[in-house]
Amino acid sequence: MSNQRGFTLIELLVVIAIIALLMSILMPVLNRVKKQARAVACQTNLHQWSLIWKMYCDDNDGYWLSGHYRGSASGQGSGRWWFRPMTELYEVEEKIRCCPQATKPVKTNNTIGNWDYDAWQTGTYGTDDYYVGSYGPNGWMCNVPAGLTSMWGRSPASDHWRTPNVKGAHNVPMFTGMWWVDAWPRHTDPPAERNTTITGTVNAQEMQRICVNRHGGFQNTVFCDWSARKVGLKELWTFKWSRSFNIAGPWTKAGGAAATDWPQWMRKFKDY
Repeated sequence: MSNQRGFTLIELLVVIAIIALLMSILMPVLNRVKKQARAVACQTNLHQWSLIWKMYCDDNDGYWLSGHYRGSASGQGSGRWWFRPMTELYEVEEKIRCCPQATKPVKTNNTIGNWDYDAWQTGTYGTDDYYVGSYGPNGWMCNVPAGLTSMWGRSPASDHWRTPNVKGAHNVPMFTGMWWVDAWPRHTDPPAERNTTITGTVNAQEMQRICVNRHGGFQNTVFCDWSARKVGLKELWTFKWSRSFNIAGPWTKAGGAAATDWPQWMRKFKDY
């Protein structure tokens, strides 16, 4: 008879320990790769959005969406803003309204995102009036209808671009990752003190809706030259969001901002 011998308990424990060690090394790497893949997929989504917005402008004499929809006496607030027209006109699917890092709505009505992986939701849950997404437009792009001095209380109308055919289009954001359906940022808007809470209100601190950390201190943005590229979170304050936006404002290096001026969660990110 042959003298066969199996693994001892000590040998099995050593093998298990080695496997556990390898897993502890590999898991962070795999998580990083997943996040990088989602960031690339997000940029792909926004490349598609750049084509969609270009088609819209080409179909409307070069002008951007006005926000003037059927069924509204004031010309504002009906038709579910930009997502319903884009869905109806260009058959936009919900999956490209969402960054792959932020696809989870809480399935309630009119809810702003609260975490990096949250999607916003608007309308009534369970109806065809309910929309989910994690991108939104720069509200200052709106082609304000004649006779209106502002859009949804954001003023003045003269600050609006109305068309992407503007000087310095490469530095004018059109569409980007957001915690809500839109934003009208100003150069004086501070960032949120926490990366899970937005304290800004309408026409005040709306940059907080945009400054969301989904891609390790970066996010993806479509500009008026139809490019879609990765931008730093602190870099957001250096773009020309509106005609009066100061790109050397108090939250930029040119305006004197120091790393310690930023909330704790943003201090490790690159300064601009």
